[in-house]
Amino acid sequence: MRTEETTAEPENPAQRALTSLGEVACRYQADEVPPEKLPMIAAEALAAGLDTPAWCELAGLSRNAEVRDIRDAFEQALAESAIELPDRGLARRHALRRMAARLVAGGTTLADLVTEHWWETEVETAAEQSFMALIPQCDCCIEYTTGFDRQTWEAQLRNAALALTSSAPIGPGC
Repeated sequence: MRTEETTAEPENPAQRALTSLGEVACRYQADEVPPEKLPMIAAEALAAGLDTPAWCELAGLSRNAEVRDIRDAFEQALAESAIELPDRGLARRHALRRMAARLVAGGTTLADLVTEHWWETEVETAAEQSFMALIPQCDCCIEYTTGFDRQTWEAQLRNAALALTSSAPIGPGC
């Protein structure tokens, strides 16, 4: 009896770069990737084999170039590579989940939650709503959110973060 081996073709560098750039596009929409980092990202895309005019243009821009010029070049480069920018709301929801995962893993502090303007994120699921309800809108609101029992609030926040990271994925992945 003959068994057939199935081996997946190894991804080429350009394909890996496209996948990575899809995540960069999502993080860009969620304001997690500052414009000054985009020229270096473009240079890395070129090195991986994505040689298009817009990637070349963006890679040639200084990190101190006009923000609008950088953004326009990045969005054009994505379009040339057939990478769609996700909806900003969906990108923010994915960012919220990544932040909850960092909180569960101990990779972020509770103070970091307050500085990200999460309250501007439109949430849809019960897990997102439960988590968001525990995040203060600003530093001065922490006491109102936590009441006078900070330990209970921290435990509730970590539990809500764990529930969020364990819940079903949303929309296209970022």
